[in-house]
Order: sequence, then C-alpha cells, then structure tokens
Amino acid sequence: MTKLTVAPYGSWKSPITTELMTAKSIGLGQAAVDGQDIYWLEGRPLEGGRNVLVRLVPGGRPLEVLPAEINVRTRVHEYGGAAYLVHAGTVYFVDFKDQHLYRQKPGGMLEVLTPTDGMRYADFILDERRERLISVREDHTGAGEAVNTLVAVPLSGGDGQVLAAGYDFYSNPRLSPDGSRLAWLCWNHPNMPWDCCELWTAAIRADGSLADQSKVAGGVDESLFQPEWSPAGVLHFVSDRTGWWNLYRLGEAAEALCPLEAEFGEPQWVFGLRTYDFIGADEILCTYSQGGAWHLARLDAKTGKLAPLDLPFTDYGSPHIGEGFAVLSAGSPADPPVLLKLDLATGRTEVLRRAFEPTIDRAYFSLPQPLEFPTENGLAARGYFYPPANRDFTAPQGELPPLLVFSHGGPTDAASTALRYGIQFWTSRGFAILDVDYGGSSGYGRAYRMRLNGNWGIVDVEDCCNGALWLAEQGRVDPKRLAIRGGSAGGFTTLAALVFKNVFSAGASLYGVSDLEALATDTHKFESRYLDNLVGPYRARKDLYVARSPIHHTDRLATPLILLQGDEDRVVPPSQSQKMYEAVKAKGLPVAYLLFAGEQHGFRQAKNIQRAYEAELYFYSKIFRFDLADPVEPVRIENL
Repeated sequence: MTKLTVAPYGSWKSPITTELMTAKSIGLGQAAVDGQDIYWLEGRPLEGGRNVLVRLVPGGRPLEVLPAEINVRTRVHEYGGAAYLVHAGTVYFVDFKDQHLYRQKPGGMLEVLTPTDGMRYADFILDERRERLISVREDHTGAGEAVNTLVAVPLSGGDGQVLAAGYDFYSNPRLSPDGSRLAWLCWNHPNMPWDCCELWTAAIRADGSLADQSKVAGGVDESLFQPEWSPAGVLHFVSDRTGWWNLYRLGEAAEALCPLEAEFGEPQWVFGLRTYDFIGADEILCTYSQGGAWHLARLDAKTGKLAPLDLPFTDYGSPHIGEGFAVLSAGSPADPPVLLKLDLATGRTEVLRRAFEPTIDRAYFSLPQPLEFPTENGLAARGYFYPPANRDFTAPQGELPPLLVFSHGGPTDAASTALRYGIQFWTSRGFAILDVDYGGSSGYGRAYRMRLNGNWGIVDVEDCCNGALWLAEQGRVDPKRLAIRGGSAGGFTTLAALVFKNVFSAGASLYGVSDLEALATDTHKFESRYLDNLVGPYRARKDLYVARSPIHHTDRLATPLILLQGDEDRVVPPSQSQKMYEAVKAKGLPVAYLLFAGEQHGFRQAKNIQRAYEAELYFYSKIFRFDLADPVEPVRIENL
C-alpha cells in the first residue's frame, strides 16, 4: 500500500487539472435518430465552445456533418435548444452567427432558408406533406419586446407563414402521424412553463393554416411538458396537476398512465427536452426522477405497469427510439456523462460517446452522499455531500476540510449525480462539497418547486446556510472555512447569503445577479417577468426588489468575494458584477473581478474555463491560507 502524504486540505496535488477538464472534455447535447443513423451535438471548449453536429452510421465512426465554421446553436429564449433536425439524411439547422435556418442535403451545399436578419428559430419539425418546417420563431426586427409565434417555413425559402400567435411564448410544435393535426404548448407573462402553460391542438387546412384551435389541457397552477403523438395518433403529455409531473394520454379526457410520486418532466429552460418516447403504440421508454435520482423504465400504456431497467447509471435523459434501439444520455457517480445506445430486444447497452474518457483512477473521485437536513419552518431540504478524496493524500490529524456550498442556477435546476470534473476538481484537492437542492429545485414535486415563489433570496439562502451549518455541527467540515459559490441565479443566492447571513467566510459569484431591479428591467424576454413570481410584481413591490438586492446592502457584507463574468452576457449583463465589485472594493474587503471576452451566460471557451477555475482556487488559497500544489497564474485581489 502506498503511504499517504500528509498535507493540509486544499493543498493536495490532483491529476484533475483544468487542462484535463477542457482539452479532453466535451458537452453532449441534442441527439436524434434518422433510420439507423444517430446524430448528436458536441460542445467543444477547444473550438471556442462551438456546437458540432456529429453523425454515426452503423459500423462507422463519428464524423462531423457540417462545415467547420458552423456552430449549431439557436438564441431563441437566449438559452436555445432544439437547433437542428434530420430527415432522410437532410439536415435542417440554425447557425449561431446569424440565426438563420439552413438546409444541407446529402452531399449538397448549404442552403439558407430564412432570408431576414433579426429572426430566430428553434424547435422545428418537418411537415413533409406540405414541404415546410413548422417552427418557433422569435422576431427581433421590431421595436420593443421580441414577438414569438409558430410559423411554417417553406422548404423553398422564406421567413414563414404565421400559424399561431397571441401568446408570449410557444414551444413543442408536434404533428400527428397522419399530418392532419398540430399540437403545441404556449404560455404568457409572467409565468414560466414550469409554473403553468397550456396545451393546444388544431386541424390543418388544405392551405396549411390552422382550424379549430382548442385548448385541451393546462391553465392556472398546471405545468405541462413534452406533448407527443403516439404511433396510433393519440396525444400524450406530462402534467403536474396532481403535484407531480406524470404521464397522461388524451382521449375523451386526460388519463394518467402511471400515477406516481415521481417527476416525468423537468423545467423547460431549453427547447427539445424530453423524458419519454414510444417503443410502439402501447409501450413507452421513459425516464423519471424520484427522491432526486433518475431512473429508466419501460411503461406498458395499457396496464400502467412500470418496469425499471437495471443499468449501472443514476442519471438519464432525452430518450429517442430508433429501429430496435434507443439512444439516450446517462451518467453515474463513477462514470462521466455518456450517449448510450440501448438494444430494446436484449437490453444490452453500448456507449457511443463519452463527455470525457475516464483516464483518472477512481480512487481520486468523491462519491455523492444524499442528504436531507432540517431548514426553516420545520421543513427539510435536500442535497448531495462530497467528502474530500485523493488516493495519495490525507490531512493532518484533527483538521477538518473547508466546505464549498454549490448553489445551482435556474433556480429550478437540480443537482446531478453524474461524474463531474467540476466537482472532482475541488474534492481531489481537499475541499468538501455540498451540492444543495434548495427549496425551488426540481425533482421533488410541484410543492417543493414552488417553495421559492415569492421567496427568492430567502428560502434558497436559508437552505444553503442551514446545509452548511448542519454539516459543521455534524463535525464533517470546518465551521471557520465555509464558502459558497454559484452561477446565474445561483450567483444571486451566493451574494445574498454573503450579504444577509453571517455563515460563510468566502464566496464566488459566476455571472450572478446582484441587482434584482436591473434584472427586471434589463434582461431578455424569456425571463423579463420571471421575478413577478419569484419576488413580486416589480412596480407594485419595488420595495422587495431593493430589500433583497445584495448591491443595496453591501454595508452588511463582511466576506471576501470573487466575481467572474462574460462580457457578452445578455441574461445577466456585466454591469451587475461590475457594480458589486466596485461596492465591495470601496468597502475595503478582499475582492477580485475577472471579465472574460467573448463569453455569454456561462463560459464555453477552454482558456476561459481554465482561468475561471484556477482563479477561484487561487482566491480561496489566499483567503483560507493554504499553499497550492501547482503554480497558478495570480489573481489581483484588492484590499488583501
């Protein structure tokens, strides 16, 4: 047995470097099946975060489909998603640089379908009979707020014929198998689709327009997800009308297929999310979350019997059915996220692509431990605890590890149990991690998700603080070295926790919200009224926006802070981080600020991802006073 080196927490040498995290890692995105061919998107940090469309043919190897200058990414809702589709080898896609719709036939040249600048497209389907695409369109050509509609774009080219309009948002246009009917989701300000939305259907006239438009599900206090037609032409969808996102089919009334205290849906932050697909007219392959963990199962739609599949994964998503097989995403605490092929007859699986090759010994990995801990109002909150882990090191006797509390974004996101270098980077150096599913997180039912409504900046902060204090009381972490970090909405929770509570000794905000008023008046359409539910109507409750905005209460801050921000961020503009930096600097507290050129909401370029992690590590080493195992480019910390 190798003798362990004794060294303080934080100073352990780790093979999980930032170069490893970016040079050998990719993001696995939207998958599709076209006959026996399988497609997916790869987000490549070394190519500036470009989304590359890849195809795998039977017996072949993955090959890029489109020219090297193409970045398959839509900016509808800014977060995008569902940016391409494939049919009989022809690819229809959105290129990030101009947001136009393009077509590339097998062996052919690129053809632009939509001529007008300022139009954005997403979540499109092929209406083969009428030689057109039916798409969500976001029109930025006029003054004021963008206009969202459903449109039909002719394959001969054009900006599209408006099919449905009048709602603020649209998603999931889906054609019945015979092409006679269209279904879609829509909703209005101030709601988000996970608050409430509506499912509509319509007949398609001979001229391609819609007739007999009718709302068939949804409304106040009901969130719907992924409408889909079965091969027999029966409309299915997911609804949380019982408090849980369950599967339904529509006959004379909506019928629950398998009532369960589990989530067959998730917050629709991006287009194209899916949790089920049809194996046949009466059998469904589905994924669902229960107690924070994901499962994969076959559902008999006739009997309602759910048969979970025994596979070595704890995280599943986006199943697509092909000819005798399924393709889906999967992951586990000891394995990276993968694109998985499942043989529907034998149950055998094949890994098609990994987010990264697991070249690191598993003895360097920390495994998540599910936690349920007490929080305010007699309630409990959830999360995953990762203790420090490194096969080569141990800490001096009696020393407790510093804790990093991860406050996820959304704020409706949820912690994942799939292996992430973004967590192992810290644990392998001697940090403990608490990945908090605070009230408002998804995966635990509607009531848990709605805890945050009216209470953003309160419930999330209390849960993060109580989780950290509970671990300290249990003697598992150092109560004097508690830190919190988060991006976007998680950045707001981080800043609010530092300003309004006296729990943490350091914090890191990545493109986080510091001024709720600015967010309410200077952000993109999709989230422009989000705070009406999370905080309150802006004009009527401006007092709450001021009261909960960290920027207005920096006099209460007594904690060192590092801020990381992209200079092209339209969701949370750089001014939010800049103002916070200036205020903390003026107060005389240690503070650092890094602005990354060419980055939007979230970092995609390898050099910036590397710099962000190393800068944050350097910052903690100075605040918590430990030596780094490897040299890191210094960060300028004011007032240190």
